[in-house]
Amino acid sequence: MNIDNIKFDSNGLIPAVIQDNTTNTVLMLAYMNKEALAKTIQSGVTWFYSRSRKSLWQKGETSGNVQKVLEMYYDCDADTLLVKVEQSGAACHEGTFSCFSRRLGETESSSEKLFNAEEVYGKSLSTVLHELYNVIMDRKTNPKEGSYTNYLFDKGQDKILKKVGEESAETIIASKNNDKGELLYEMADLWYHCLVLLAHHDVSPSELLEELQKRRK
Repeated sequence: MNIDNIKFDSNGLIPAVIQDNTTNTVLMLAYMNKEALAKTIQSGVTWFYSRSRKSLWQKGETSGNVQKVLEMYYDCDADTLLVKVEQSGAACHEGTFSCFSRRLGETESSSEKLFNAEEVYGKSLSTVLHELYNVIMDRKTNPKEGSYTNYLFDKGQDKILKKVGEESAETIIASKNNDKGELLYEMADLWYHCLVLLAHHDVSPSELLEELQKRRK
């Protein structure tokens, strides 16, 4: 990308649409000036210009929810950017994976309100699921020696399915034993292996949450 090709507005800014590379979810829209764009290209993580504070800021600098830049595009008019990233945790300051979590025309009292995983299951669940899924996908694309996740991928679908079955049975036993600690431990194992199974099929947690949304309605 040649910065000289980019058309900044009269305030020296250009809107940047940020998209998750794994799920294709649009995460947020922010603005860059020439310096922020240059720092983004040089550092490999997103930098923006705050119109309210009139200063540069790095996404995730304080929260840890850094956006690793994978690809950058500009549109046919060269006045809008599309940045594809690897998102760590939540993109939105309210704790949701994407800033676009509200459906236009719906009210808080509407029975058809857009599904919000944090509201239903607890504020950090969606973030934790996506963070863990991103780690699993990273192991899939960038194998690490000694990684249990890579061991599962190497053994293939049958091994992953066997582990899902085993962890399901162990979760059932923990429930029958009325042992909360055991139940939490076994269910965490089950959820992890289910995320590995989703990653095997390149299905994201966002798609699963969308399916849950339909059932909630």
